[in-house]
Amino acid sequence: MPPIAVTDPKPAASIEKREPRHETPPTDPRAIQLAKIHALLQKTILLTAVILSIWLLGPVLMVVFAATLLAVILHNLALLAQRWIRLPYWLALTLVVVILLSAFAGLIWSSGPTIAEQATRLRVALTTQAYAVRAQLGTSEFGRTLLDYLPQALGGTQTGGSGGEGMGSRIAGSMTGVLSSAFGAVGTLAVILIAGLYFALSPALYVNGLLRLFPTAHRPTARELLLVAGRTLWAWTAGQALDMFVVGLLSALGLWFIGVPLALALGVVAGLANFIPYIGAFIGAIPAILLGLSVGTREGLMVLGLYTAIQFFEGNVMAPLIQRHAVQMPPGVTILSQTVFGTILGLPGLILASPLTAALLAVMDRASPPLDKSDRV
Repeated sequence: MPPIAVTDPKPAASIEKREPRHETPPTDPRAIQLAKIHALLQKTILLTAVILSIWLLGPVLMVVFAATLLAVILHNLALLAQRWIRLPYWLALTLVVVILLSAFAGLIWSSGPTIAEQATRLRVALTTQAYAVRAQLGTSEFGRTLLDYLPQALGGTQTGGSGGEGMGSRIAGSMTGVLSSAFGAVGTLAVILIAGLYFALSPALYVNGLLRLFPTAHRPTARELLLVAGRTLWAWTAGQALDMFVVGLLSALGLWFIGVPLALALGVVAGLANFIPYIGAFIGAIPAILLGLSVGTREGLMVLGLYTAIQFFEGNVMAPLIQRHAVQMPPGVTILSQTVFGTILGLPGLILASPLTAALLAVMDRASPPLDKSDRV
């Protein structure tokens, strides 16, 4: 019996190729309105989730961001060392960490006693000057009225408190609170250092783990945005470090030339405070002006003029040069971000507001399409 041939009722040549289905956007006005409402709800839910996360997990997120910022710094320094002396990455990172620790230890060994002594003298001098300012205000009617409106924490008599003894005890209590907070911050600082070192040692491991949280279709975009954020953080840190060094050096030299005591400690304070743009300039200037006034009115005015000139130079010469090669951030956005993050997260939010905002602006600039000419103001 011959085999039965099985024939396909539709030969392969006659099979019609199906075109891929493309979803066409809705043309019904009601469907378009529903799509817009759906997109708005998605964005609102996402924004609400981000705000709640910052509100509830703010301290933890600040620790994670600080460790990430440290990892970005160590990683880029290791890449520079790897490029210059042709070492494996782990060895270049080890060399960078050893150099940084050696430089820090050398600074403490050579200038630590001097800085510690000047810091102690600075605290005593500021306390003495606070008493002198309060006594001077008490000699005039306007000064006494001003003291009546100032809270006791600032040496005023708003609640009826009197005398310098209460203010002295409050200063001592404040110093004790700062000391206990410093001991409490040691653990957090250790976590930041250890986590940042591990992040820098194997950055691809942690970045790839983070990318796995995104849907497959969005992973290339997420990877690009993470790289943009990392480059922005490195550019901001490098530019701000140069800015801090110049401001601290000019402040110390200027105060030494004027004859203000503790010029080195005040220069260090001015440089470190300049890590916080704009607001840090006022924080760093207050101790110097108070000590300048303790020497004399003329010296106090000279210190005020010195810091004004330094900030003018920093804002009109240094900042444009740094922003040309680093990150451009509008001053209004910087100050608002410091206010918002400082209000929500306290001092850590104020300190880290600028680099966090710089990274967010860079990510938003890359993720959102550019404005058309018709959309521009």
